[in-house]
Order: sequence, then structure tokens, then C-alpha cells
Amino acid sequence: MTWASPKYSSRMAAYPRSVTWIVVSVGGLAFFLIFASWILISYPIGSTVRLYFYGVDSSQKVDLSIYPGNQTTTIVPRDYKDVNIVVNNTPSESDLQVPVDSNGDASMDKSNLAPKSNSQMPISSMDKSNLAPKSNSQVPISSTGPPVSLENKEIKDHTAPLPALSPAFTKEEDVKPGADPSKVTKSVEIDDSLSLPNKSNSVDMGTNDTAASSDSKSGAVQSSSSQSGNDTKNAPVDTGCDLYHGSWIYDKTGPLYTNNTCPVLTQMQNCQGNGRPDKEYENWRWKPSQCDVPRFDPKKFLELMRGKTLAFIGDSVARNQMESMLCILWQAITLYFIYKNIMEYFQAEAPINRGNRRMQRYFFRSTSVTIARIWSSWLVKQTSEPFDFAPAGVTKLHLDAPDDNFMEFIPKFDVIVLSSGHWFAKQSVYILNNEIVGGQLWWPHKSRPKKVNNVDAFGISVETILTSLVTHPNYTGLTIVRSYSPDHYEGGAWNTGGSCTGKTKPLAVGELVENGFTKIMYEKQVSGFNRAIQKATNKSKLRLMDITEAFGYRHDGHPGPYRNPDPNKITKRGPDGKPPPQDCLHWCMPGPVDTWNEIVNEIIRREYEGNKSFPS
Repeated sequence: MTWASPKYSSRMAAYPRSVTWIVVSVGGLAFFLIFASWILISYPIGSTVRLYFYGVDSSQKVDLSIYPGNQTTTIVPRDYKDVNIVVNNTPSESDLQVPVDSNGDASMDKSNLAPKSNSQMPISSMDKSNLAPKSNSQVPISSTGPPVSLENKEIKDHTAPLPALSPAFTKEEDVKPGADPSKVTKSVEIDDSLSLPNKSNSVDMGTNDTAASSDSKSGAVQSSSSQSGNDTKNAPVDTGCDLYHGSWIYDKTGPLYTNNTCPVLTQMQNCQGNGRPDKEYENWRWKPSQCDVPRFDPKKFLELMRGKTLAFIGDSVARNQMESMLCILWQAITLYFIYKNIMEYFQAEAPINRGNRRMQRYFFRSTSVTIARIWSSWLVKQTSEPFDFAPAGVTKLHLDAPDDNFMEFIPKFDVIVLSSGHWFAKQSVYILNNEIVGGQLWWPHKSRPKKVNNVDAFGISVETILTSLVTHPNYTGLTIVRSYSPDHYEGGAWNTGGSCTGKTKPLAVGELVENGFTKIMYEKQVSGFNRAIQKATNKSKLRLMDITEAFGYRHDGHPGPYRNPDPNKITKRGPDGKPPPQDCLHWCMPGPVDTWNEIVNEIIRREYEGNKSFPS
């Protein structure tokens, strides 16, 4: 008897193959679930996406208010098609160099230059018994310049710290806390004549908690610490501490981003992409003597700035800082995957470039934060039309009028970071009270004496722009004035053999040679700042971000000859000893410029969290 037809037998024969397919499918699904679980454990994507889609993480209560950024955003691959980057705001923007006149004067009347000082900063004696035995690197200790209070203390909203800096640097992760503050700083006041503190004051080592020893070859000081870089990142911050007096410390944690994880990096500042062989310059962090500047957390910053606009206004150094800020914030919206040693990453939200030729604007939808940048070489009004005996074609600077190219936008900004100074070495005519009073690299009437040189013009311009902000009827924001950024052309100017080639780490204690031009430009800037404070009438706030002396130690942070990716570029001195063309003014990215934004972050945090106790 036949129990099954041939057709039925055919189905039975196919049955084992179906079972096999099911087993394979179940096994594949199980593998996927295991792999996905591992990914979620290693990279908490869920909380990251929730934070940027809804503005909260798993530990926060959801705010039911509707923000413009609370929109569904698609994860897009890294092709950046939605980011139309505009960087060529002006054809001459990258041409920021220091010209010399026919007499070889690089920037100013030589009579105004303070003599260069080669004196080394004396260091108090210290206990050598606690020195780490295996450390051969050069290392700094916390330096001790006094914090200085600005004049007119009664104008509290516009008062900013002006400390005297004596930075050093250290090759360990951090300086051990616990030093007696009374032994570390002394108060010095600046009077109307701006008598700056003596920078040759001895360095007080504080207590014996920090073991240190001197290096007889370089004057460097070695220091050991029990606090690691990761501990520093999460350490509590004394909101009243002086941010500008401290040390450069080596942090093994590394930079906040890399040149491969930032799509808005200007090629001239992409030092690694341009072939620079060393990388240690990326790992030095600024450590204030009595507290810590927290490592920049881009997620917290976007929350802190929710619904607000941060604007960088000024020259190409302002562009340098703005791009650093974007590079840091880009890391908050990036998910990384590593496969076969190749990094691939996708963005939960790419900032939208809403900029134009007048203003770059990057908008973060999830927190409605805008990062903007406006180009302004001198921050004051400039014209090119003929004026009196100055012909057309020469830039005329109206020193008593702000740059009207950006003043219309001022009421829309919550935080403004200003950068200027270096363009005052370029050819220009100075007009004050509708009269030509001076010029730089231009003065046809030798019989007519100049009333204003380029250094004085810079001080006047600072007073003008700041006064226009602190008296603006519709501006209530926070203005941060970054002090003059030092360059490091050694042995000459940018076009007369100046060089920063071969610098691989910060200067040690006693190695800093005072730059007369940088010093007087800084003094003029502070004088203009003080005069503007006296004229304040609105509710805006004014802060001086005093980085000049601290960054004088960072001659290692510039691109030098690594300004482009050309594999055949010259990076060594020629047979005649002349160095190749190089950039010793702008900063590598990542690099020291990122510290500026960590300080900006801390200044903003202090203001928005209500603690305004700057040192006085």
C-alpha cells in the first residue's frame, strides 16, 4: 500500500532544507543581538541620541517645553553634504603677516619698545627627595604671579581679572593640590598709568606637597603629582580662582579632537595633515595654580548655551579660535565605529551652516545654539576712498568709530569673543576726529609729525569698540576680550628670517625672552579696556581673557613650515642658513588654541551659573 504520493515525498525532502535555513537565521539573529549588546555597553548610544534629540539624558527629567531643536533628525553618513562651509570671507584673510617699512621697522616706533630681557625667573629652593626617579623630561611647576584687580571696582558687571603671569610647564599629568593660597599669590593693583607687575618676581613653590627639582641645562623644573589627567577632568572648580596664572602640564589623555575628526579645519592649521612629524604639542594643558580648568565637555557646553549665540569677531586669529570651538563641539555629535583599524563615524546631528559672506553661522538644532564668526581686521570703521592727503587705495581707519559691518548684529549675540591687534602692523592711515593723525607703512609728509603710531592706534581702537558695546542700548550680553596673541618669529620678522621651526615643547621657567612689541601691544590693549569700563552704561558684562604671557611659552604650537600638504615643501634651513617660509602666528589644530575655548567655556559657566566672583 502506498501511503504518500511522489508530490508529498518531494515536500518531505525539502523540509530539512527549511529547518537548516531557520537554524541559520536564528543563529544570525542571536549573533546580531550579542554584537548589538556589546556595542550598547561599550558606547551608550541611546543616551547620547536622547540628549541631542530631546536635550536630556537618562538621568534628567524631560522638559516638556517645545524647543525648535526638538525635531527628529536622521543619522547621516560622513559626507557632510549638508554642511556648506564658507571660509573665504575676504581674499586677504589668510595674508596676516607683519610687514616692515623701508627702515626695517616691523611694527612701531622703536622708541616705544621696552628693552628685551634675558633675565631668568629665580626659583625658590625645593626639596629634591620626592622627585620621581624615572622622569628625564623638562617639566614646569605652578608659577606665581599676583592676580591684579582692574581699576574702578565699583563697576562690578564690567570688572575683569588682570593677573600677572609667570607660567611654567610640567611633564606630569598635574600639579598636586593642597598648596597654601596665601603663599602662592599677592594682590597688586594697576593704577591709571598701568604699571604692570614685575615679571621677574621669584616663584613661590608653596608647600612641600609638590616635589620638584631644577634641570641645570634648561632651567626647567620637574614635578610629580598624585592626580591624573582623568581626575583633573572631573575635579571641582573654584569659581573664584585666577584662571590666567599657572603652569603648562603634560596630559596623557591627549587632545579634545584630531585633525581627522574635524571637517571644518583650515588646511594651514592642519599641522598633522601637513606632515608635522611631532605630536607632543597637542598634549599640553593649562593648569591654574589654585584650581583646574575643566576639560571641555561639548555636551555640557551646548546645554549651557541652549538657545544662545556665541560670536567670534575679529581677524584670522578669531577664525582660528572659532574653528577650534567647532572642532570641539563636533565631537559631541559624532558616533565612532572602528572596523579593521579604520575609523568610520556617523553624525546624529551635523550643525547647519546658515552663513553667508558677511557672517559664518553654524546652528545646532538640538539645543538651538549658534556659533557665528564675523571678519573684522581692525574692529573699527575702515574706508578706501580718498581722504584729505591720503589717496584712494590705502586703507583708512576711523579710530573713533566701530566697524559698522557688524554693529547691526550685536543685539542678537549673547556672548562675543573679540580678537584684534595684528593687522595694525599692516599699511593703513589713522583718522581721528575727522583728521589724519598718523599711519603705518604710509606717511608721505615727512615734515608733518605723526600724532599717532600703530601701537597707540591699537589702544584707541580697543577703547572705541568696547565703548560701543558697553553703551549699546540693546546689548546685554557678555563680551570676552582675548588679550593680544603672541607670535614666535625668532631671529627676525615673518619676512626677514624669523622662524619657529623645531620647537616641540613649551618654554621652561627662565627661558622666556620678553618680546617688546607684544608687551606694549598688551599694555595698550589693557589701557583701552580700562578706559571703556569707565564709560559703561548698559547691563552688558565685560571680561578680559588674559592669555598673553601664558601663551608666550607656547612657541611649539604654531604650524611653522607645515602650512600646506605639499610633500615637496621645504621644512629645513637652506645652505645659506635661511629658514623656509612659515607661520609662527596662528596655532596648530588641535593645539594650544583649544585652551582658549576651555577658558571661554569656564568664563561663560561662571556668568550663567550666577557666580561672578572674579579675583580682585
